[in-house]
Amino acid sequence: MTLPRLRGAQARGEKVAMLTCYDATFARVLDDAGVDVLLVGDSLGNVVQGESSTLPVTLEQMAYHTRCVAQGKRSAFLVTDLPFGTYEASPQQALASAATLMRAGAQMVKLEGGGYTAETVRFLVERGIPVCAHLGLTPQRVHAIGGYRVQGRDDSGAAALKADAASLADAGAAMLVLELVPSARAREISMAHPHLITIGIGAGAGTAGQVLVLHDALGLTQGKRPRFVRDFTRVPGSAADAPGLSVAQAVAAYVAAVKDQSFPDEAVHGY
Repeated sequence: MTLPRLRGAQARGEKVAMLTCYDATFARVLDDAGVDVLLVGDSLGNVVQGESSTLPVTLEQMAYHTRCVAQGKRSAFLVTDLPFGTYEASPQQALASAATLMRAGAQMVKLEGGGYTAETVRFLVERGIPVCAHLGLTPQRVHAIGGYRVQGRDDSGAAALKADAASLADAGAAMLVLELVPSARAREISMAHPHLITIGIGAGAGTAGQVLVLHDALGLTQGKRPRFVRDFTRVPGSAADAPGLSVAQAVAAYVAAVKDQSFPDEAVHGY
């Protein structure tokens, strides 16, 4: 999988299936199940390290997990998060951090936020580094935005989302994760920027693709399960105590549900 092939799939109306991944074994399983994009997310701070947020994750840790996933995958496209504190100071800092991740095997880096990040996105893209932006709920800024809450509900929030998406698209971002935003807003942004591969998480079905944290998709959520999450190990319509699907089968079910657009169900997962 390459960026031009992802763009081609989007142009044909094919949904893009993305999952987080942190090691070589799961990389092979997800790749074999047909996942288009593997995201080495700084969510590893939560699900691998047991931290309460993504903030403690370091660049060295992200590079290590990127290298592990790159060793295990066969064909899926590989995106890695730039962790907190490794790109905000200057575009030059972002370039040095992105180079570390690209050397470890990433094919694209992801950074959070709008506004000033457009300058950084442009700086990276001009130097040959593909960028995935991230708007809506941005976990690295969870303390500043007051917790894990839906973003862009009111008129001012919606206007800010649209303006940020436009500036990031103009700066050359190739992909945009929209997290916990109203489905109508995500659809509007996706339609306004057809060359931007929009990936939703808790943002309805109007985006070009979907992403989930792998552990959530496998029913391993610790604490309260987010509204937008589905446990793909459960056979639809089966009793609660019925045997579940294997990991490989669950991942394949996720891919199929994204592709046939039965996930997310906006009646259940929309905002």
